[in-house]
Amino acid sequence: MRQVETLVVGAGPAGLTTAYELAKQNRSVLVVERDERYVGGISRTVVHNGYRFDIGGHRFFSKSAEIEALWTELLGDEMLDRPRSSRIYYNGKLFDYPLKAADALVKLGPFEAARCVWSYLQARVAPYRPARNFEQWVINQFGRRLYEIFFKTYTEKVWGMDCAQISADWAAQRIQGLNLHRAVLSSLGIGARRGAGAVKTLIGSFRYPRFGPGQMWERARDRIEEMGGEVLQGWSVDAIAQDAAGRWQIAIAGPDGTVEMIAATHLVSSAAISELVDLVADRLPAGVTGAARALRYRDFLLVGLIARGEPQFADNWVYVHDPSVRVGRIQNFKSWSPDMVPDARTSSYGLEYFCFEGDGLWTTSDADLIELATREIAALGLARREDIVDGTVIRQKKAYPVYDEDYATRVEAIRRGLAERFTNLHLVGRNGMHKYNNQDHAMMTGLLTARNIVAGEAKFDVWAVNQDAAYHEAGEAGAEALEERLVPRSAA
Repeated sequence: MRQVETLVVGAGPAGLTTAYELAKQNRSVLVVERDERYVGGISRTVVHNGYRFDIGGHRFFSKSAEIEALWTELLGDEMLDRPRSSRIYYNGKLFDYPLKAADALVKLGPFEAARCVWSYLQARVAPYRPARNFEQWVINQFGRRLYEIFFKTYTEKVWGMDCAQISADWAAQRIQGLNLHRAVLSSLGIGARRGAGAVKTLIGSFRYPRFGPGQMWERARDRIEEMGGEVLQGWSVDAIAQDAAGRWQIAIAGPDGTVEMIAATHLVSSAAISELVDLVADRLPAGVTGAARALRYRDFLLVGLIARGEPQFADNWVYVHDPSVRVGRIQNFKSWSPDMVPDARTSSYGLEYFCFEGDGLWTTSDADLIELATREIAALGLARREDIVDGTVIRQKKAYPVYDEDYATRVEAIRRGLAERFTNLHLVGRNGMHKYNNQDHAMMTGLLTARNIVAGEAKFDVWAVNQDAAYHEAGEAGAEALEERLVPRSAA
């Protein structure tokens, strides 16, 4: 039986950051990743005929100086500075995002603009108290009419459920810190100021690996192995047990069916929390296993299209708020990095479709999905049908942990049940913690977990990462150090 201090399940940002930090500290670490070809999880870069596709679009921007430094440490000059540009497609027009008062008022027209202002005022006078779901939270912030125009359609495409069924926690985490009144005044040049009370706006630029986010995680994998760690790809965890001393006994299966037993002092899991609980269910109360099996996930399809000529729009992506099409967001990969597109005479797009594994969209053939995407991008006027020359389909299971009304209660029950039973089990990352974190937050959970392992105690409260941080793209890069809000100082 092979011996290792720490076994990490999953080679996504959280898992690889954990392993990288441990390897830097000369600690024994083994990463097990089921994907034979790619590392990075949902942050991988998939290659099709030389064209590179980013699964979901990953801007490299963090308020943590440590995470920014880690990206530089891994890729250095391969990190490009790219302009941020994204817009909303609504009613045949493209609106600036974040919303700008002058742009929105002109494109909505005076009648619709007046409806929005009146609706906003109504919400300020009689808000929902408390806001119990996503719909109520957004209406409180922006008014019902702006909610219907700029939030409802897209959000329901993403989650496949009515906005009234989505927890207000998701809105508070993803779009907190933006105030419509202050944003309108700021866009008109009134009242904008720095310091306390300043308007929070989205970042104007970000960093991005020359060949996509997968380049970052391929480099991390290689550095881990150079420092003595190991990353096994094409392997999966089949069984987990503990011996009398509490040491982990883990069975892993290789691509050829080979099974190997690993003994580990610590187990770090970035796998979906429901999958992990299934592997240790015999050691847990029924209430914990039941809560894990009730957690829900939203799956994801990216249809990559390759087209002749320059892109028809310059944005990194466009949010599609149009119920007549199924696509939710459209990426322009040349805007992310010109090196994502090997032939400068062409462009590549990524059309994102949100679904549940096994539903009609998920099981549609690749050819039919490419035809659907081609038809829809042409109908929106964002590319010409006759220019599309190639396509590919990428399926991503469990892309988003669902924040339904009961998710928080279930996660807390699972968290407590695992902590009471296993002191040397560490959960990290988006699916490992069932938290809709960004890439930098996932990395921070891995970094702090590694430091807890090295310290031999729970010095840092990993669950508090991004618990009360300001809007995820607000403020300046590297603005928060280790002891500030993005990264809690300790568990105390």
